[in-house]
Amino acid sequence: TSCKKICEHLNLLEKDYFGLTYRDMENQKVKLIIYCGAWHFSFNVKFYPPDPAQLSEDITRYYLCLQLRDDIVSGRLPCSFVTLALLGSYTVQSELGDYDLDEYGSDYVSEFRFAPNHTKELEDKVIELHKSHRGMTPAEAEMHFLENAKKLSMYGVDLHHAKDSEGVEIMLGVCASGLLIYRDRLRINRFAWPKVLKISYKRNNFYIKIRPGEFEQFESTIGFKLPNHRAAKRLWKVCVEHHTFFRLLLPEAPPKKFLTLGSKFRYSGRTQAQTRRASALIDRPAPYFERSSSKRYTMSRSLDGGKIFLIILTWNFVSFSFLNKTLH
Repeated sequence: TSCKKICEHLNLLEKDYFGLTYRDMENQKVKLIIYCGAWHFSFNVKFYPPDPAQLSEDITRYYLCLQLRDDIVSGRLPCSFVTLALLGSYTVQSELGDYDLDEYGSDYVSEFRFAPNHTKELEDKVIELHKSHRGMTPAEAEMHFLENAKKLSMYGVDLHHAKDSEGVEIMLGVCASGLLIYRDRLRINRFAWPKVLKISYKRNNFYIKIRPGEFEQFESTIGFKLPNHRAAKRLWKVCVEHHTFFRLLLPEAPPKKFLTLGSKFRYSGRTQAQTRRASALIDRPAPYFERSSSKRYTMSRSLDGGKIFLIILTWNFVSFSFLNKTLH
């Protein structure tokens, strides 16, 4: 697959956490790829590991860091000022090393973007904290970055617009632990995967059936309206994938009750349990990789030699433009 080839190109062995998002020229997500013209896709973290320290290789943690930096700058992962400054200081330590006024000058962090709304005050705080990281290696800085990022309330949450039974605008979030419901950016409910008996969709409606609580006698079903049928199916698929990856030992076909009123789709990749076992068996020297600073563009052949990948390495993450052009 394309994702597998990209992981091989990037020398990533712990590839099960990653996936591809395809977009057309209008920047809309697309499912079917037609080989004409140009199309773009991004290589993203698909499953955010709850404990990044359990990843086996520094290179995997590095690409997780890049994804999280992009999540923060885009506003998908909200942070307080203090957290933005702390994470920014680890980013600078990872890319530039120890604070050195003579080498970098006084405004050396101005080329970085640490937040959706970048300010001079934030830059000054990043510099102040960066000074305290002397002697920290890039891998150590990235580990500290991840240890702080994983504590954020929106870490690894995939959000979907919806309405509740009363027509109130909400957001449904899917993550490693279960389903989350937000209203006005505040979490108002949480359904852990063990509490969820069944998920389903019909047309633009999405349903979750919940186990009865300790003092309840009957199961309950909660319904939500998504913008359209495709959005409901997309949410359903994300739920199936997350439930299988994080909850099951093997990607066996889930019980029929869990997957009704919808597609026959089921997640067929490795689960987190399988991925961790495979990671524990990795036996190779730590791979060399270049940590990007600002932007770096490289052109490379795909493995079959037939297409061009334009790889844009930025300090946030890796994006790819696929050019439908044969190499001669």
